[in-house]
Amino acid sequence: MSSPKSLPPLVAPAAELTKDEVARYSRHLIIPDLGMDGQKRLKNAKVLVIGAGGLGSPALLYLAAAGVGTMGIVEFDEVDASNLQRQVIHGESDIGRPKADSARDSILEINSTIDVRLHKIRLEPENAVELFSEYDLILDGTDNFATRYLVNDAAVLAGKPYVWGSIYRFEGQVSVFWEDAPDGRGINYRDLYPEAPPPGMVPSCAEGGVLGVLCASIGSIMVTEAIKLITGIGEPLLGRLMVYDALDMSYRTIKLRRDPAREPITELIDYDAFCGVVSEEGQAAAAGSTVTARELKDMLDSGDVELIDVREPVEWDIVHIEGATLIPKDRILSGEALSELPQNRKIVLHCKTGVRSAEALAALKRAGFADATHLQGGVIAWAHQVDPSLPVY
Repeated sequence: MSSPKSLPPLVAPAAELTKDEVARYSRHLIIPDLGMDGQKRLKNAKVLVIGAGGLGSPALLYLAAAGVGTMGIVEFDEVDASNLQRQVIHGESDIGRPKADSARDSILEINSTIDVRLHKIRLEPENAVELFSEYDLILDGTDNFATRYLVNDAAVLAGKPYVWGSIYRFEGQVSVFWEDAPDGRGINYRDLYPEAPPPGMVPSCAEGGVLGVLCASIGSIMVTEAIKLITGIGEPLLGRLMVYDALDMSYRTIKLRRDPAREPITELIDYDAFCGVVSEEGQAAAAGSTVTARELKDMLDSGDVELIDVREPVEWDIVHIEGATLIPKDRILSGEALSELPQNRKIVLHCKTGVRSAEALAALKRAGFADATHLQGGVIAWAHQVDPSLPVY
């Protein structure tokens, strides 16, 4: 039984289900709203998942278990030990393997009838629209703003709906975006976030962390929305943002409306420039004021440098460079910590990878610390190039 706000089914039903498929999906088939017709639509569906990471892992597994006939995976990265805390589609034996290959093997172990299509590429403006046109529905669980805006704009140009999910620490968000929705509720990601936040304002999961099990909560909701869209049952999250707080164990939905001032999307742009991984001021400050890990080693050995770690205390507890002083970035940006910095020694800032230290460097330059520099690649580069005994995260 359809609700008043259901959308028409996104996918036509397949011709039939085999005897084995009837047995496999029997728990679906006895649900009146889903039934044989809905399962045939799932069998005929082509779904593209962007990323086989935290959200992509549960999404891919449950799409396969649900019987989605064709699944595409956009993924160019390799499995790392730090992935295993949340990316449940991969195992210890997969470390070092391409994530796409690992994900395909797990999918086929669950459901060998699935047609798994691997796209071992970085999603770019040059390939996104053509790739999206091959699928009925897109699922986006990426963790950076540049890719999110690219997915949104490419989906608009390809005329495809997509399910978006986001996670950070103990919170998650899910919505459905579809500019060309048949009921006139057309809305896209830019109605929620017209502009990307300033660089460094919203940390990625790699910088801020995420509770691993949160991926299961949000990923399963994304798949639920995908099933609803494919089969035309229930009310999708189109025009609504679902917000989940794991600590409070609360779900709430916020109504979204089309931004009347939003310009129509007519082409794809340079999304790295649009989002700015590092602000223009940070880039300008870092130009000519960046040292490598080996250069820093020489400076520390000679004793003529003050090394400032601008990360958070929990990151310091994981790993830090001997001789560094912890002063979190926000204390520098606010000006609170400027009086603690030496005037008579050269200052080198560092963070995890070099993004936050570039922003802090810009603040120091404004405050008159003209000779200050920052470490290219942060403590990760130091661990890889100077002291391999240190853990990385």
